[in-house]
Amino acid sequence: MTGNQTAAYVGYGVDEVFRALADASRRRLLDDLNLRNGQSLRELCAGLAMTRQSVSKHLAVLAAANLVTTVRRGREKLHYLNPAPINAIADRWINRYDRQRVHALADLQTALERESMESPTFVYTTYINTTPERLWAALIEPAFTRRYWGGVALKSDWQVGSPVLWQDAPDGEYRDLGQRVLAAEPYRLLSYSWHGFQPEHAAYFGWSQEELAARLGERRSKVTFEITPHGEAVRLTVVHDDFSPDSEMHRAISGQLAGSGGWPELLASLKTLLETGEPLPEPVAEPAAPAS
Repeated sequence: MTGNQTAAYVGYGVDEVFRALADASRRRLLDDLNLRNGQSLRELCAGLAMTRQSVSKHLAVLAAANLVTTVRRGREKLHYLNPAPINAIADRWINRYDRQRVHALADLQTALERESMESPTFVYTTYINTTPERLWAALIEPAFTRRYWGGVALKSDWQVGSPVLWQDAPDGEYRDLGQRVLAAEPYRLLSYSWHGFQPEHAAYFGWSQEELAARLGERRSKVTFEITPHGEAVRLTVVHDDFSPDSEMHRAISGQLAGSGGWPELLASLKTLLETGEPLPEPVAEPAAPAS
Protein backbone atom coordinates (compact mmCIF):
# COMPACT_ATOMS: atom_id res chain seq x y z
CA MET A 1 0.00 0.00 0.00
CA THR A 2 1.38 3.42 -0.89
CA GLY A 3 1.59 6.31 1.52
CA ASN A 4 -1.34 8.04 -0.18
CA GLN A 5 -3.46 4.89 0.02
CA THR A 6 -2.63 4.47 3.69
CA ALA A 7 -3.61 8.05 4.44
CA ALA A 8 -6.87 7.62 2.55
CA TYR A 9 -7.57 4.34 4.28
CA VAL A 10 -7.10 5.84 7.76
CA GLY A 11 -9.38 8.80 7.05
CA TYR A 12 -10.14 9.42 10.72
CA GLY A 13 -8.98 11.93 13.32
CA VAL A 14 -6.35 9.73 14.94
CA ASP A 15 -5.87 12.22 17.79
CA GLU A 16 -9.60 12.08 18.54
CA VAL A 17 -9.51 8.28 18.62
CA PHE A 18 -6.63 8.17 21.08
CA ARG A 19 -8.18 10.89 23.27
CA ALA A 20 -11.45 8.96 23.35
CA LEU A 21 -9.65 5.74 24.34
CA ALA A 22 -7.65 7.49 27.08
CA ASP A 23 -10.64 7.60 29.45
CA ALA A 24 -11.33 4.45 31.49
CA SER A 25 -15.10 4.99 31.48
CA ARG A 26 -15.18 5.23 27.71
CA ARG A 27 -13.09 2.08 27.41
CA ARG A 28 -15.61 0.38 29.70
CA LEU A 29 -18.44 1.43 27.38
CA LEU A 30 -16.57 -0.04 24.41
CA ASP A 31 -15.97 -3.23 26.39
CA ASP A 32 -19.70 -3.46 27.11
CA LEU A 33 -20.52 -3.04 23.43
CA ASN A 34 -17.85 -5.56 22.52
CA LEU A 35 -19.59 -8.12 24.72
CA ARG A 36 -23.09 -7.22 23.48
CA ASN A 37 -23.45 -4.88 20.55
CA GLY A 38 -26.53 -2.82 19.78
CA GLN A 39 -27.43 -1.52 23.26
CA SER A 40 -29.70 1.39 24.12
CA LEU A 41 -28.60 4.24 26.40
CA ARG A 42 -30.72 2.75 29.18
CA GLU A 43 -28.97 -0.62 28.87
CA LEU A 44 -25.52 0.96 28.87
CA CYS A 45 -26.33 3.06 31.93
CA ALA A 46 -27.39 -0.05 33.85
CA GLY A 47 -23.85 -1.42 33.77
CA LEU A 48 -22.09 1.75 34.93
CA ALA A 49 -22.11 3.72 38.17
CA MET A 50 -22.71 6.97 36.27
CA THR A 51 -25.59 9.27 35.60
CA ARG A 52 -27.44 9.06 32.28
CA GLN A 53 -26.06 12.50 31.39
CA SER A 54 -22.46 11.38 31.97
CA VAL A 55 -22.90 8.25 29.88
CA SER A 56 -24.45 10.37 27.10
CA LYS A 57 -21.42 12.69 27.14
CA HIS A 58 -18.99 9.77 26.95
CA LEU A 59 -20.96 8.26 24.07
CA ALA A 60 -20.86 11.62 22.27
CA VAL A 61 -17.04 11.63 22.51
CA LEU A 62 -16.87 8.06 21.22
CA ALA A 63 -19.25 8.91 18.38
CA ALA A 64 -17.21 11.98 17.44
CA ALA A 65 -14.14 9.70 17.19
CA ASN A 66 -16.23 7.26 15.06
CA LEU A 67 -15.69 4.50 17.63
CA VAL A 68 -19.44 4.19 18.22
CA THR A 69 -22.19 4.46 15.64
CA THR A 70 -25.95 4.49 16.19
CA VAL A 71 -28.86 2.89 14.36
CA ARG A 72 -32.53 3.63 15.04
CA ARG A 73 -34.84 0.68 15.66
CA GLY A 74 -38.34 2.03 16.08
CA ARG A 75 -38.27 4.53 18.95
CA GLU A 76 -34.94 3.32 20.30
CA LYS A 77 -31.46 4.43 19.30
CA LEU A 78 -29.05 1.48 19.51
CA HIS A 79 -25.30 1.91 19.92
CA TYR A 80 -22.79 -0.24 18.06
CA LEU A 81 -19.05 -0.56 18.37
CA ASN A 82 -17.56 0.62 15.08
CA PRO A 83 -14.26 -1.18 14.30
CA ALA A 84 -13.29 1.04 11.36
CA PRO A 85 -10.95 3.50 13.19
CA ILE A 86 -9.21 0.74 15.17
CA ASN A 87 -8.75 -1.35 12.02
CA ALA A 88 -7.34 1.69 10.21
CA ILE A 89 -4.89 2.44 13.04
CA ALA A 90 -3.86 -1.20 13.17
CA ASP A 91 -3.26 -1.16 9.44
CA ARG A 92 -1.22 2.04 9.59
CA TRP A 93 0.84 1.44 12.73
CA ILE A 94 1.07 -2.36 12.98
CA ASN A 95 0.33 -4.16 9.74
CA ARG A 96 2.63 -1.96 7.65
CA TYR A 97 5.56 -3.36 9.60
CA ASP A 98 4.61 -7.03 9.93
CA ARG A 99 1.19 -7.64 8.39
CA GLN A 100 1.25 -11.42 8.08
CA ARG A 101 2.71 -12.12 11.52
CA VAL A 102 0.29 -9.77 13.25
CA HIS A 103 -2.65 -11.40 11.47
CA ALA A 104 -1.43 -14.81 12.54
CA LEU A 105 -0.91 -13.86 16.19
CA ALA A 106 -4.03 -11.82 16.89
CA ASP A 107 -7.05 -10.89 14.80
CA LEU A 108 -7.99 -7.47 16.16
CA GLN A 109 -11.01 -7.24 13.93
CA THR A 110 -12.44 -10.48 15.29
CA ALA A 111 -11.96 -9.29 18.86
CA LEU A 112 -13.83 -6.08 18.09
CA GLU A 113 -16.75 -7.68 16.30
CA ARG A 114 -17.86 -10.45 18.64
CA GLU A 115 -21.63 -10.46 18.90
CA SER A 116 -24.34 -11.96 21.00
CA MET A 117 -25.05 -15.26 19.27
CA GLU A 118 -28.79 -14.79 19.78
CA SER A 119 -29.16 -12.03 17.17
CA PRO A 120 -25.83 -11.01 15.65
CA THR A 121 -25.74 -7.70 13.79
CA PHE A 122 -22.80 -6.22 11.90
CA VAL A 123 -22.56 -2.40 11.82
CA TYR A 124 -19.70 -0.49 10.18
CA THR A 125 -19.38 3.28 9.63
CA THR A 126 -16.78 4.94 7.46
CA TYR A 127 -16.28 8.45 6.03
CA ILE A 128 -15.32 8.80 2.36
CA ASN A 129 -14.10 11.88 0.53
CA THR A 130 -16.58 11.63 -2.33
CA THR A 131 -20.14 12.63 -3.24
CA PRO A 132 -23.38 10.72 -2.56
CA GLU A 133 -23.84 10.36 -6.33
CA ARG A 134 -20.43 8.79 -6.89
CA LEU A 135 -20.78 6.50 -3.86
CA TRP A 136 -24.21 5.38 -5.12
CA ALA A 137 -22.66 4.55 -8.50
CA ALA A 138 -19.92 2.56 -6.76
CA LEU A 139 -22.57 0.47 -4.98
CA ILE A 140 -24.74 -0.35 -8.01
CA GLU A 141 -22.67 -0.22 -11.22
CA PRO A 142 -20.99 -3.49 -12.32
CA ALA A 143 -17.87 -1.74 -13.61
CA PHE A 144 -17.39 -0.15 -10.18
CA THR A 145 -18.11 -3.18 -8.01
CA ARG A 146 -15.76 -5.37 -10.03
CA ARG A 147 -12.82 -3.13 -9.11
CA TYR A 148 -13.13 -3.33 -5.31
CA TRP A 149 -15.21 -6.52 -4.83
CA GLY A 150 -12.52 -9.01 -5.83
CA GLY A 151 -13.64 -9.14 -9.46
CA VAL A 152 -17.37 -9.57 -8.70
CA ALA A 153 -19.81 -7.50 -10.76
CA LEU A 154 -23.28 -6.84 -9.32
CA LYS A 155 -26.12 -6.25 -11.77
CA SER A 156 -29.73 -5.19 -11.18
CA ASP A 157 -32.28 -2.61 -12.30
CA TRP A 158 -32.40 -1.72 -8.57
CA GLN A 159 -36.18 -1.72 -8.37
CA VAL A 160 -37.74 -3.18 -5.20
CA GLY A 161 -38.23 -6.92 -5.69
CA SER A 162 -35.72 -7.23 -8.56
CA PRO A 163 -32.88 -9.76 -8.39
CA VAL A 164 -29.28 -8.76 -7.67
CA LEU A 165 -27.15 -10.88 -10.00
CA TRP A 166 -23.49 -11.86 -9.51
CA GLN A 167 -20.81 -12.30 -12.16
CA ASP A 168 -17.59 -13.82 -10.82
CA ALA A 169 -15.49 -13.35 -13.97
CA PRO A 170 -15.63 -10.81 -16.82
CA ASP A 171 -16.61 -13.50 -19.33
CA GLY A 172 -18.81 -15.50 -16.97
CA GLU A 173 -22.58 -15.69 -16.77
CA TYR A 174 -24.54 -13.63 -14.27
CA ARG A 175 -25.90 -15.88 -11.51
CA ASP A 176 -29.07 -15.43 -9.47
CA LEU A 177 -28.13 -16.33 -5.90
CA GLY A 178 -31.56 -15.46 -4.54
CA GLN A 179 -30.77 -11.86 -3.59
CA ARG A 180 -33.58 -9.32 -4.01
CA VAL A 181 -33.71 -5.53 -3.76
CA LEU A 182 -35.54 -4.50 -0.58
CA ALA A 183 -35.17 -0.71 -0.78
CA ALA A 184 -33.51 1.70 -3.19
CA GLU A 185 -33.56 5.46 -2.64
CA PRO A 186 -30.84 6.91 -4.90
CA TYR A 187 -27.96 8.63 -3.10
CA ARG A 188 -29.47 7.86 0.33
CA LEU A 189 -30.41 4.22 1.01
CA LEU A 190 -29.88 0.80 -0.56
CA SER A 191 -30.90 -2.55 0.91
CA TYR A 192 -31.00 -6.08 -0.46
CA SER A 193 -31.23 -9.63 0.81
CA TRP A 194 -27.95 -11.51 1.05
CA HIS A 195 -27.01 -14.77 -0.60
CA GLY A 196 -26.54 -18.05 1.23
CA PHE A 197 -23.39 -20.17 1.10
CA GLN A 198 -22.63 -21.83 -2.23
CA PRO A 199 -21.08 -25.29 -2.91
CA GLU A 200 -17.72 -23.68 -3.75
CA HIS A 201 -17.50 -22.31 -0.20
CA ALA A 202 -16.95 -25.83 1.14
CA ALA A 203 -13.63 -26.16 -0.67
CA TYR A 204 -12.64 -22.57 0.07
CA PHE A 205 -13.21 -22.82 3.83
CA GLY A 206 -12.32 -26.51 4.13
CA TRP A 207 -15.79 -27.69 5.20
CA SER A 208 -17.07 -31.23 4.99
CA GLN A 209 -20.32 -31.87 3.12
CA GLU A 210 -22.06 -32.18 6.50
CA GLU A 211 -20.73 -28.78 7.58
CA LEU A 212 -21.81 -27.21 4.29
CA ALA A 213 -25.29 -28.71 4.66
CA ALA A 214 -25.58 -27.13 8.12
CA ARG A 215 -24.53 -23.73 6.72
CA LEU A 216 -27.07 -24.01 3.90
CA GLY A 217 -29.79 -24.19 6.54
CA GLU A 218 -29.13 -20.64 7.76
CA ARG A 219 -31.83 -18.11 7.00
CA ARG A 220 -31.18 -15.37 4.48
CA SER A 221 -29.78 -12.14 5.96
CA LYS A 222 -29.92 -8.60 4.55
CA VAL A 223 -27.51 -5.72 4.09
CA THR A 224 -28.38 -2.01 4.16
CA PHE A 225 -26.23 0.94 3.04
CA GLU A 226 -27.10 4.32 4.53
CA ILE A 227 -25.53 7.35 2.79
CA THR A 228 -25.41 10.72 4.58
CA PRO A 229 -23.62 13.90 3.45
CA HIS A 230 -20.95 14.96 5.97
CA GLY A 231 -19.48 18.31 5.03
CA GLU A 232 -17.43 17.74 1.89
CA ALA A 233 -17.38 13.98 2.55
CA VAL A 234 -20.00 11.23 2.86
CA ARG A 235 -20.84 9.06 5.86
CA LEU A 236 -21.51 5.45 4.87
CA THR A 237 -23.05 3.12 7.42
CA VAL A 238 -23.43 -0.56 6.54
CA VAL A 239 -25.86 -2.62 8.62
CA HIS A 240 -25.93 -6.37 7.95
CA ASP A 241 -28.50 -8.21 10.08
CA ASP A 242 -31.30 -10.81 10.20
CA PHE A 243 -28.84 -13.67 10.67
CA SER A 244 -29.64 -17.06 12.14
CA PRO A 245 -28.43 -17.55 15.74
CA ASP A 246 -24.72 -18.44 15.87
CA SER A 247 -24.49 -17.63 12.17
CA GLU A 248 -21.47 -18.72 10.15
CA MET A 249 -22.43 -16.17 7.49
CA HIS A 250 -22.18 -13.44 10.12
CA ARG A 251 -18.64 -14.58 10.89
CA ALA A 252 -17.81 -14.59 7.18
CA ILE A 253 -19.08 -11.09 6.36
CA SER A 254 -17.43 -9.60 9.48
CA GLY A 255 -14.08 -11.14 8.54
CA GLN A 256 -13.91 -13.64 11.37
CA LEU A 257 -13.43 -16.70 9.14
CA ALA A 258 -9.88 -17.43 8.01
CA GLY A 259 -9.51 -16.32 4.41
CA SER A 260 -12.46 -13.92 4.53
CA GLY A 261 -11.78 -10.20 4.85
CA GLY A 262 -15.53 -9.55 4.93
CA TRP A 263 -17.09 -6.09 4.84
CA PRO A 264 -14.17 -4.33 6.63
CA GLU A 265 -11.74 -5.27 3.87
CA LEU A 266 -14.24 -4.65 1.06
CA LEU A 267 -15.29 -1.23 2.41
CA ALA A 268 -11.66 -0.20 2.92
CA SER A 269 -11.06 -1.05 -0.75
CA LEU A 270 -14.19 0.90 -1.79
CA LYS A 271 -13.03 3.93 0.20
CA THR A 272 -9.54 3.80 -1.24
CA LEU A 273 -10.87 3.41 -4.79
CA LEU A 274 -13.10 6.47 -4.50
CA GLU A 275 -10.40 8.59 -2.86
CA THR A 276 -7.32 7.56 -4.85
CA GLY A 277 -8.60 5.95 -8.05
CA GLU A 278 -7.20 2.54 -7.12
CA PRO A 279 -8.62 -0.19 -4.81
CA LEU A 280 -6.57 -1.78 -2.07
CA PRO A 281 -4.01 -4.23 -3.48
CA GLU A 282 -4.77 -7.92 -3.09
CA PRO A 283 -3.12 -9.35 0.07
CA VAL A 284 0.07 -11.22 -0.58
CA ALA A 285 -0.06 -14.82 0.67
CA GLU A 286 2.60 -15.68 3.22
CA PRO A 287 5.07 -18.23 1.82
CA ALA A 288 4.55 -21.76 3.15
CA ALA A 289 7.01 -22.88 5.80
CA PRO A 290 9.71 -25.23 4.45
CA ALA A 291 9.15 -28.91 5.16
CA SER A 292 11.09 -30.14 8.19
